[in-house]
Amino acid sequence: MKIIACIKQVPDSEAKVRAEGGQVSWGDAPLVINPFDEYAVEGALQQREANSGSTVTALCIGPESAKEALKHALAMGADEAVLVSDPALNELDTAGAARILAAAIQKIGADMVVFGRQTLDNGAGLTPAQTARVLGWPMLGLAGSIKVQDGSVVVDRVIEEGRQTVSATLPALISVVQSIGEPRYPSFMGIRKASKANIPVWSLSDLGIAAPAPVVKRTALMNPPVRETAVEIISGETPTDIADKLVDKILAEKVL
Repeated sequence: MKIIACIKQVPDSEAKVRAEGGQVSWGDAPLVINPFDEYAVEGALQQREANSGSTVTALCIGPESAKEALKHALAMGADEAVLVSDPALNELDTAGAARILAAAIQKIGADMVVFGRQTLDNGAGLTPAQTARVLGWPMLGLAGSIKVQDGSVVVDRVIEEGRQTVSATLPALISVVQSIGEPRYPSFMGIRKASKANIPVWSLSDLGIAAPAPVVKRTALMNPPVRETAVEIISGETPTDIADKLVDKILAEKVL
């Protein structure tokens, strides 16, 4: 079984977001693999272990720096990695990302594609379902466990009401939640293997498609208005004196 884990490189969770020129800026924050996508890699690796002869390929759209996120997936245990990178993809929205990912998935070939539930930067959580729609595959979201048997996949969905068991015929696309299991730490041998890995980079021409026009455009983004506050310290000789002054102040300011 061929399994693809789709990942994304995002700013570190400690990054401070600000608006610059109407656009989002993360400053000099370090870039890391999307934390939710580590669970996608973990879920994919679990299925490789449960189904002999399976392979896991990590797939990412991004700039050249995104290779570091793919190396993290390789260090965790993924067999291969592919980066889709093209200057025409700088303004990619979720619908466009779905089209690019679907084209790459078809080029690689897969029986199962695993996503994290959402990304840390935009957090829309739409790309898995949009990718499944482009592929024409069933989508099983919020999976807390996955089991493959007789050409079908069965997942337990973690929803607010509890658990829901659903199934679909392979090939299928799955998004996972943290209940899938704690992501394994990259091993020393895995890190060495990843550092030497030759990660192929595919352009739009390699995929045979044109850059998708964005459906949603961010035209402006402004920082929240600055709120100026002033603090007045009320003092007195006794607690009763302080309380009387506080009551007078509250009445004068018409708070009550």
